[in-house]
Amino acid sequence: MRRRLASLFLASLLAACGKVGPPVPPEDRLPQPVADLRAIVETGAVELTWTNPSRRVDNTRLRDLAAARVYRTVDGGSGEPRPALVSRGRVAGWDDLAKVPLAPPPSPSPEGPVVQDHRVRLEDQRGLAYGQRYTYVVLTEDAEGRVSPPSPRVSVTFIAAPESPPGLTAVPGEREVRLAWQPPARLVDGADVSGPLRYEVLRGPEGAPPVDVVTKTPVETRTFVDRDLENDRTYHYAVRALRQEGGTLARGSTSPPVAATPRDMTPPAPPAALVAAPAPEGVRLSWRPSPDADVGTYVVYRALPGASFVRVGSTSAPSTVFVDRGVARGTYRYAVTAQDRGARPNESARSNEVTVSVP
Repeated sequence: MRRRLASLFLASLLAACGKVGPPVPPEDRLPQPVADLRAIVETGAVELTWTNPSRRVDNTRLRDLAAARVYRTVDGGSGEPRPALVSRGRVAGWDDLAKVPLAPPPSPSPEGPVVQDHRVRLEDQRGLAYGQRYTYVVLTEDAEGRVSPPSPRVSVTFIAAPESPPGLTAVPGEREVRLAWQPPARLVDGADVSGPLRYEVLRGPEGAPPVDVVTKTPVETRTFVDRDLENDRTYHYAVRALRQEGGTLARGSTSPPVAATPRDMTPPAPPAALVAAPAPEGVRLSWRPSPDADVGTYVVYRALPGASFVRVGSTSAPSTVFVDRGVARGTYRYAVTAQDRGARPNESARSNEVTVSVP
């Protein structure tokens, strides 16, 4: 009887705990490998960028990614680079170049890695020599110390980048800025530029350095028009040159920045149907408004017969009435213009002229 009761108790306990599934293989709990490691040569450095994984090998969410490790190997560039074999949590036979903490992300610094969301940017400046091939892989690890498989290898030959392009100019227009520059004559190692170059244009708002690349792809011409901008807002620009040699892309330093402020350059349509009549207080004028929505002011002009118009006053839109007070007896000509609200207002052509006699 006691044995039967014990069996029933054990069965009820197992039922309460739920069904126990098979154990998850350890390799399925590893972080997925980095898939998009990229390397580009800059002046005195190799810039590495990649996206950290957000899932494990079994495709479950990865919430405790703790660090990324960058490994490097160097050779003369002949044959295949050394294979990236992971042993005891590191890449065997490769140099341990850097460890990037990811929990929490490190504060950005000019020398250290930059981590933003899942993206990482790291500069390698350690003992680089022109003509050598550098190959990189990245491993990531979670808070339990489980290490991902290695990323695909990325190789670059360290070549000289172009100097910064000279003579950058920026000419503002209406909602656009036209840029032009000269090609760099030399590479940073002093050699002449012998092959074609391409260029990236960078932009930043007022008070900030130009860091946002506005050319969707590098351009081969030495001019660029940045469109769809905001009028009366100052933008800062810089440009840098890129050269390709074999499978390596080298990006030069940016030019000194220049500033430009696009502005509204289109005057509004003029007012119409101006009428004027003597009044006890002077001459009363009224008109039909300009159809443009950005009109801020109407300017009133007066002239003696045969003389040039002189500005005598203004009124803020939407008012379309003005009284020219204290006018002496005589005959006068009047006209009205419209001005927009730009920082440097555009003024329309004059309305129709009217003549009035003050008794």
